[in-house]
Amino acid sequence: MNTVGLEQLRDAVQANCNIADARHAREMTMCNYLLAMRELYRWEAGLPLHQPLQQAGLSAWIARREALWNEIEDADFRRLPLGDGCDPFDNAAINDLLAPLGLVYAGGLGRWGKPHFFLGELARREARHGLTVLVSDREHARDLFAPPAALRGGMVFLRLDALRRWLWEKTEVWGVKQADGALKAALDGYGFAGDAEAALDRMAAQEGETLILHEVGEGMAEPLLGPAWREMLGGLSQRRAELLARAVRDNLADCLSTLPALIERGAGPSIHFYFANFDGLRRSLFPRLAAAYAAWRRTGDDADLRLAFRDGQTHWREAALRLLATWRNDPDAAENTFSGWVDEHGALML
Repeated sequence: MNTVGLEQLRDAVQANCNIADARHAREMTMCNYLLAMRELYRWEAGLPLHQPLQQAGLSAWIARREALWNEIEDADFRRLPLGDGCDPFDNAAINDLLAPLGLVYAGGLGRWGKPHFFLGELARREARHGLTVLVSDREHARDLFAPPAALRGGMVFLRLDALRRWLWEKTEVWGVKQADGALKAALDGYGFAGDAEAALDRMAAQEGETLILHEVGEGMAEPLLGPAWREMLGGLSQRRAELLARAVRDNLADCLSTLPALIERGAGPSIHFYFANFDGLRRSLFPRLAAAYAAWRRTGDDADLRLAFRDGQTHWREAALRLLATWRNDPDAAENTFSGWVDEHGALML
């Protein structure tokens, strides 16, 4: 692909990113919205992660971006200028065309049905458990919220650039709070007290593997739950219902893949970082795992962690199938039932 062709492709993908943001960005809480806008501004301007932002420049950019969103909110997504034109959600066909060019692309629906798109440079390609893993580095196009990893139709996408930015944001937040706990233990393990930038590179390499393990776990969960699970997830309209379904599947995926691998490898910093992000509904549903981590930190004995994920493999599969059966019986009523379980989820706990 020549420079003009790459520019046209980049423009088409970025246009779709902007349309997706125009439709959904302002659904975020104000705090998360402003944090995400700061990060997108930094990416678009090519600013180093450690460089302080000038408030006047950021504010002017946000105003321009919101004005653009107002103009394009009702626009249709563009087909990508590849071959005779590609559906922007046809990841397999698009990546077949882009692989010889050293590029990687993904388009799909994330949480709350928000579309996500990105175009990046392909760093490596590998196979894991029947899945194709595509790892990207520098990104040419992206939307406001950049998930560092995703599973799309048998393909795992790991975005190293997005991962570094997410990790840097985590370290910035910790730097303000200076709180002791799992995140401090992870940062200490990667040597952030010495050279933060070098530590960030080490952390991105290792935690990229953790994210791949989670997406592999989701791939392992798919045949256990069947195609109806994705149908159910896509059909849920209440946010609390979707949160519950995703939390149950995430716990299953981590019991199948992430936790067994990290514990078997003795990957201390990655285990700490996993629990630094083990929060919200996932944690409240799985107090046994949090207690097992606390015991491991006190004693160094991983026996409770191993028992928790082994029992969790059965428990979370059964919990997911229970959700699925409830939804199949009455999809409309299931929404309210799931939302109620968010507050009273004792029967789903482990």
